[in-house]
Amino acid sequence: MSLQMVSTVSNSSLLQPGFSLLNFNGHIFFFGQKGWPKRSCPTGVFLLDIKQNELKMKPVLFSKDSCYLPPLRYPALCTLRSDAGADEYQYIIHGGKTPNNELSDKIYFMSLVSKTSKKITFQCIEKDLGGDVPEARYGHTINVVHSRGKSMSVLFGGRTHTPLAQRTTEKWNSVVDCFPSVFLIDFEFGCCTSYILPELQDGLSFHVSIARDDTIYILGGHSLQNNTRSPNLYKLKIDLPLGSPAVTCTILPGGISVSSAIVTQISDTEFVLVGGYHSDNQKRLACNTIVVEDSKIEIVESVSPEWTPDIKHCRMWFGCDMGKGSVLLGLPGANKQVIPDANYFYILRCKGAEEDKEEELITQICSQTSSEDPGDSAPFEDSEEFCFSAEASSFDADDADAYNEDDEEDESETGYWITCCASCNIDINTWVPFYSTELNKPAMILCSSGAGHWVHAQCMDLSETVLLRLSEANVKYFCNKHVDLNRGLQTPQKVVHLKKPPMKPPRKKKTMKLSTSTKKSFLRRLFE
Repeated sequence: MSLQMVSTVSNSSLLQPGFSLLNFNGHIFFFGQKGWPKRSCPTGVFLLDIKQNELKMKPVLFSKDSCYLPPLRYPALCTLRSDAGADEYQYIIHGGKTPNNELSDKIYFMSLVSKTSKKITFQCIEKDLGGDVPEARYGHTINVVHSRGKSMSVLFGGRTHTPLAQRTTEKWNSVVDCFPSVFLIDFEFGCCTSYILPELQDGLSFHVSIARDDTIYILGGHSLQNNTRSPNLYKLKIDLPLGSPAVTCTILPGGISVSSAIVTQISDTEFVLVGGYHSDNQKRLACNTIVVEDSKIEIVESVSPEWTPDIKHCRMWFGCDMGKGSVLLGLPGANKQVIPDANYFYILRCKGAEEDKEEELITQICSQTSSEDPGDSAPFEDSEEFCFSAEASSFDADDADAYNEDDEEDESETGYWITCCASCNIDINTWVPFYSTELNKPAMILCSSGAGHWVHAQCMDLSETVLLRLSEANVKYFCNKHVDLNRGLQTPQKVVHLKKPPMKPPRKKKTMKLSTSTKKSFLRRLFE
């Protein structure tokens, strides 16, 4: 094994706990940024270009027939081939957390459409499922098994939000272990079937799973209910006859009590397990070699690399499998006094130089290697972070299309994520939609006091009805701080007295003048 530090030369602060790495033909792609994508890369997928131990990020495009893919952290993902020996493959992505702290229950297929020196295009398709559809979750695993000429995906573990009936205001986003069911997913027909196995009693998350042919091995994992890391090694065997599938589970000896470990494949039958935690306050520095042959698995301790003092003494670490026997390991910059505000990372190569060849691997690997989410579990694992500092001068002339985060507006200080008032509680990391009109940003309204300033509608205690009325009407709004001041400065409105129209004079009665002859005729008739 060899450990090499990678220079921090690219502005990659988007990489936060929960990200994933996809390996397409030796090219590494990053997926799952913490915030919502910005205009420089609306897809949220980047090519990680590592040359001479320097990292650069280049945005990736989606084809026109692709669906929208939100940035999902802590998802389950694995590769899917048409058959066990096929060269072409695509990635399956299920579940994960959105930047709004919502959990996804959707499943996506990601495939590489084209790649040139200046343009990389992916296709992303959402799949509809029926039957026993797995609930929204994160920290779980998904694998593909092959049996009797057929293929199916197997999903297990993870965490989900507490049921709505059991939530309180203080613990609205609290999570629990998912029920330890095993889900078989047939993508050809779009149906799911769940299986309850007596050997699987506790829910597990951030575990490791390795699949070969019709067998899946589950190693380690953390249980929130018991606050333990399972020492068991589970063997799931899936038989796919013409009728209903058969799923069996066996508990094998020789397991490892670890969570958030990373597994990488170095040959057709050999894997390396590195990283993770023994307990809440103890990292796992030992490495293991896992050999999977036929229906047997063997786990032995292997020689660990020469860990640097920074790695040995840091409280936390995390990383992700890069494929081809390489692992990306990250450390928070707070452990390094020279650059306390920047995170830094290493590449661990588990294969020798003579073994590091471009080879396609048949066996599917899926491991939850990202750190556990803040507020969801033990503080030791929760605080794991991973980001890169920005150095604009490090870009070469031929990297004009590389993503430059300095071109973006820092939404943590301006825009929607400002501190609008003394009682403002809108935080980009914990915010969830409050109004039905909100999607990925909080609703704001302009206060007309002075030069004007923006405030969050939720901080002003505005109801949705009032907010909609203010957005439609052409009226000035004043925030809670300036509404009284505005009233004191206002000039009293002049009272306009209504002029009442004058009443019409009474109508005079018209008198008829009679001639003398008429009067005499009238009197004559009166006395006759």
